[in-house]
Amino acid sequence: MDGSGPFSCPICLEPLREPVTLPCGHNFCLACLGALWPHRGAGGAGGPGGTARCPLCQETFPDGLQLRKNHTLSELLQLRQGSGPGTGPGPAPTPPAQAPDPDPDPDPDPEPATPSAPPSAPEPSAPCAPESWPPGEEPVRCDACPEGAALPAALSCLSCLASFCPAHLGPHERSPALRGHRLVPPLRRLEESLCPRHLRPLERYCRAERVCLCEACAAQEHRGHELVPLEQERALQEAEQPKVLSAVEDRMDELAAGIAQSRRTVALIKSAAVAERERVSRLFAEAAAVLQGFQTEVLGFIDEGEATMLGRSQGDLRRQEEQRSRLSRARHNLSQVPEADSVSFLQELLALRLALEEGCGPGPGPPRELNFTKSSQAVRAVQAVLAAACSSQWEQLRGLGGDEDGLQKPGMEDAESQDPDSTNNLESEAPRDFFLKFAYIVDLDSDTADKFLQLFGTKGVKRVLCPINYPESPTRFTHCEQVLGEGALDRGTYYWEVEIIEGWVSVGVMAEDFSPQEPYDRGRLGRNAYSCCLQWNGRSFSVWFHGQEAPLPHPFSPTVGICLEYADRALAFYAVRDGKMSLLRRLRASRARRSGTPASPVDPFQSRLDSHFAGLFTRRLKPAFFLESVDAHLQIGPLKKSCISVLKRR
Repeated sequence: MDGSGPFSCPICLEPLREPVTLPCGHNFCLACLGALWPHRGAGGAGGPGGTARCPLCQETFPDGLQLRKNHTLSELLQLRQGSGPGTGPGPAPTPPAQAPDPDPDPDPDPEPATPSAPPSAPEPSAPCAPESWPPGEEPVRCDACPEGAALPAALSCLSCLASFCPAHLGPHERSPALRGHRLVPPLRRLEESLCPRHLRPLERYCRAERVCLCEACAAQEHRGHELVPLEQERALQEAEQPKVLSAVEDRMDELAAGIAQSRRTVALIKSAAVAERERVSRLFAEAAAVLQGFQTEVLGFIDEGEATMLGRSQGDLRRQEEQRSRLSRARHNLSQVPEADSVSFLQELLALRLALEEGCGPGPGPPRELNFTKSSQAVRAVQAVLAAACSSQWEQLRGLGGDEDGLQKPGMEDAESQDPDSTNNLESEAPRDFFLKFAYIVDLDSDTADKFLQLFGTKGVKRVLCPINYPESPTRFTHCEQVLGEGALDRGTYYWEVEIIEGWVSVGVMAEDFSPQEPYDRGRLGRNAYSCCLQWNGRSFSVWFHGQEAPLPHPFSPTVGICLEYADRALAFYAVRDGKMSLLRRLRASRARRSGTPASPVDPFQSRLDSHFAGLFTRRLKPAFFLESVDAHLQIGPLKKSCISVLKRR
């Protein structure tokens, strides 16, 4: 009786030892099943390792199935061991089962139960020896061999989910139930060759969706698609491989040239920034020196005026004090003359009259003005001129930053800014036909849509309760029910319209480089410095920017027009009714207030715009839509067909 008899284990090809019987009726050694299911342990078939299968018929077992010794079969095997030679499952067959010994001499054990399979096992196992594998690469080991003495695998079975050495591959060659299994060269990770949904081998290829499938997927989701065997598709793809590799090489060469150019641009920007920083620092130092010199001159002028006028006033003060002193002495001398001395009386009275006449003229009055006090007015005038000049130059300097790379190129002026009928007219009311000159066709980008948003083509979107299984995308919003439009805007003027069908929605723009993984409180439209929007909350309109809200008094309008003006760094929202436009709010930073103009009451929203809104236009912007309520639904409004020709000319 050979190793493939009814009392032999199909895994180790030896007589059964501690036999267990599976629900399908097949018998195996308890240790062999434990080695084949290492994550389940020898005591059970359930657990974290996945669904258990019979190694022969692939029947699945319920979770928690306990493997127990078949005592009846064990006793029958013991009886057969004593009934005749060569039938026992004793320890004699153990040495041949190890199969790593390349010694061609037959086993001296007279037991004839195992001489057929073991002697031939070393010969086919030689090509799979570790020495034949590339240096440093560990071969795939047989899953049926004892742990610690596993031989290199010759093939892997996608049905059994195990790899076998030549000795343990025998059942697949002899058993009719195993001949239908798919054998492939040894695989290190067999689970990658299985369908993650059905746990069946991937055997077909769908050319429509370019994915590998199992038979269940081919019969269900991919019915009617062009399906071919994996080997056929691989042969076709291998024929296309040289062309693909050539295209990859060409693309890598293009990228290398682009990288070199980008590096030169980066070096140019850095060197230009360093040189400009040095020039600006030098000019500021020179300007500071000019102001310091002016300060010295003004302070010197004040000192000179003080000394001149102070010297004149102090001289007058001394003369007046001396005259008063003489009058006081003359009056005292007159009062001391005796009443009988007429001569002395007449002399002292004459002296008093002479002293009085000496100072009877009008004394010098105080100066009508102090000429050096005009210095502060001159300095204040210089300060106002300097502040106005700095503000004007700063506005012009920020106006040069519209180009994304910050490098002004000759001949690249914005065409819209030269149009006399362009954005200056957008501040006031205008007919809809005027705005259609700047029409921009918006298409929704499905790679940015949140999983709770259902798209209807490229124009409609609705919020749903059940998540949609969108493919993975690095630009997809993960915490906010938002979607962006395709294409980025970076110069000129753009106009598009949105139809609010139902629910609470927000429409506006968002920077292209804003992270879609931001949390809900910072990722929503208008709640950060990278976006702004008009929101309808079911009761009223309001505008949002950088987390600041400004309510609007206008009634509901189902059609909203959005006009993005890069030249003026502004974003305007309009209510569209019967071809007429009604301005809801135009967002723009305030111009610098002239000196002497009374300050208006502080508006927190406008203050936020003045501080951060201009920075939004240093980035490439995209149309953005946020659906806040569960029933929210909007549609990109249709524009006239004549607008498409305008769009193509951009």
